[in-house]
Amino acid sequence: MPSQHNLWGVAASIAIAVLASYVALDLALRVRGTYGRLRLAWWAAGSVVMGTGIWAMHFIGMLAFQLPIRLGFTGGLTLLSWAAAVAASGVALGIASRLAVGPRLLLVGALAMGLGICGMHYIGMAALDMAPGIVWDPVKVVLSALIAVAASAVALLMVMLLAHRESRRRTRSQIFASLVMGAAICGMHYTGMAAAQFPAGTVCLSADQLSGPNMLAIVLVTTGIMLLGTLFASILDARLQSTARRLAHSLQQANTRLETANAELQKQAFADALTGLPNRLLFEDRLDQALARLDRANHGHTHERLAVFFVDLDGFKPINDSFGHAAGDFILRKAARRLERAARLSDTVARVGGDEFLVLLEHVHDIADCTLVADRILKALTRPFVVFDKQLQIACSIGIVLYPDQGERDKLVAHADAAMYVAKRAGGGGYALFESHMGADVSNQLALQSDLRQAIDAGQFELYYQPKIDGRRDQISGVEALIRWNHPERGVLSPALFIGLAERFGLIGRLGSWVIDEACRQIAAWSREGLRMRVAVNLSVHQLRENGLAERVEAALRRHKVDASQLLCEITESVAMEDLKATQVAFSGLARIGVYLAIDDFGTGYSSLSYLRQLPAQQLKIDRSFVNDLEVKVDARAVVEAVIRLAHALGLRVVAEGVETAGQRDILLELDCDELQGYFYARPMQAHVLLEWSRGVKPEHAVDFAPSTIEG
Repeated sequence: MPSQHNLWGVAASIAIAVLASYVALDLALRVRGTYGRLRLAWWAAGSVVMGTGIWAMHFIGMLAFQLPIRLGFTGGLTLLSWAAAVAASGVALGIASRLAVGPRLLLVGALAMGLGICGMHYIGMAALDMAPGIVWDPVKVVLSALIAVAASAVALLMVMLLAHRESRRRTRSQIFASLVMGAAICGMHYTGMAAAQFPAGTVCLSADQLSGPNMLAIVLVTTGIMLLGTLFASILDARLQSTARRLAHSLQQANTRLETANAELQKQAFADALTGLPNRLLFEDRLDQALARLDRANHGHTHERLAVFFVDLDGFKPINDSFGHAAGDFILRKAARRLERAARLSDTVARVGGDEFLVLLEHVHDIADCTLVADRILKALTRPFVVFDKQLQIACSIGIVLYPDQGERDKLVAHADAAMYVAKRAGGGGYALFESHMGADVSNQLALQSDLRQAIDAGQFELYYQPKIDGRRDQISGVEALIRWNHPERGVLSPALFIGLAERFGLIGRLGSWVIDEACRQIAAWSREGLRMRVAVNLSVHQLRENGLAERVEAALRRHKVDASQLLCEITESVAMEDLKATQVAFSGLARIGVYLAIDDFGTGYSSLSYLRQLPAQQLKIDRSFVNDLEVKVDARAVVEAVIRLAHALGLRVVAEGVETAGQRDILLELDCDELQGYFYARPMQAHVLLEWSRGVKPEHAVDFAPSTIEG
């Protein structure tokens, strides 16, 4: 019996085959990209949709098949053929969900999927209840089965290949793969249809069941909507997952950056920047923890002890001054490593000052354990250091305090410090054990330290001002601010008694900030009284190395509405050259906001002349040691003359401090020194005394203020 196909139906079946293939590939990728219950949900839904798509292509192709007689399909076998397509799709998606598929699994999967498609086709053909039955061409039947298996293998391979493609290139490849798969599925179907022969006189017993153009339209529209809807959902899910992954990745990156920043901040907060050792803050925390553990272990009886070593390097400063900051840093880093090796693994080694270190020893039985470690440290640090191909020798002095045998719980570091000074006074290169008589000076220092912490809040500090005299005009042109402590019990204390203490116990930064703010406040107060003064303040090495120095100075100037040119910041030459890079950064920031800059105690450092041009300073102050010897030593006069000439050649003004006699004044004026300062002219005085001087209430024969300082 002759047969033919409706071309529109064939075209519709091919379109459904290609669309179903595209959706099938997308579903396979979606199943691979999900996990847990979501993967199971996509697998189940995907199997139904993919199977329905493949079955729809087959059923539309069957509906497009035409014989001279009317055809129809039984409902039961048609439903069974749909189930076979869904089962085959389930196998395909199950294999596609695996991250790795070997050749054996690929072959098994292709056979199972191919047989499922064949089952779908031939069960669907059986739904044509023909009498007599369909005559099959066995060669074409086998060929159609081979095509089904091959198409299944190609589909699985395509999924594997697409899974490793970049998302930008995946769409183009997926379209090509769906065209190949669609052609293969159609080829299988129409090869199977060609294998069916219908004898003359055959009638269709199921002609009154599933058939007709309405059925074709229903299947076509329903399947198309289902496939397109599923594709849309898959694409939407993919984008949502991609967005979620990007957000998760961004959050992970942000978290990583935050953790890195926190680790860096913790490192900066608890570690010494130069050596990497714990700093004082971390050392004190570990000491507190060690004391707590010791209390728990002893239970009122002394079974274990701990010890604190205070280690100070002997001979470090001359090397640092002679060979420069780089050599000094090198020795400090090497000394830190040697200390770590000399100490035990359970010990803590910390750097707490320029050349000062602390060592915490736990699980100590007696003083012999301490002396054993101290001897190792002495031997380690007395070995020569090779710096710039030169062997340099240093030593160290060690103070030892054993707890609970010696020293008080809250004074262990101070007691170790006191013992260290005993070792240093004995000539250095050794150690001393703390004894009770050493605690007297320690108690005094601790009491002063405790008072110092409260002094700023209590308003006990005051700035005194010493005039600076213009050498050519013999008039006051500015002042230097010098801090004094009005101690409620000890009276007025000079900075020599508390600045070192403030540096040692980490209070110098707060004290230095107060000096800058108070100087700006006083400049503003004088200005309101008609006195315009330039005030010089001293910066410590700690302020110089702190971040944001220029910003804090600028904030103080703005707060008190003071012109930046009225503030002059001084830093000693030795401090400036100790860390030239930090000095350059600080000076550049201060110069940017218009603050005047000066190098103090000039002439006491080494190699400073070669670096002088790198600093944006406007003034040099000659160290008082040269001024003291001007009248008695020819070499002192020669140094001062050379410094003045050098400074003038570089466009810098020169100030001589410590001028105490008329002879010193005359020599300095003869050498063309720009400004002079010292007891010969005036001692440091309180702000209100200086204001009265500007109004004429002054000592006999005292110099007057420059006209530029008196505001009309």
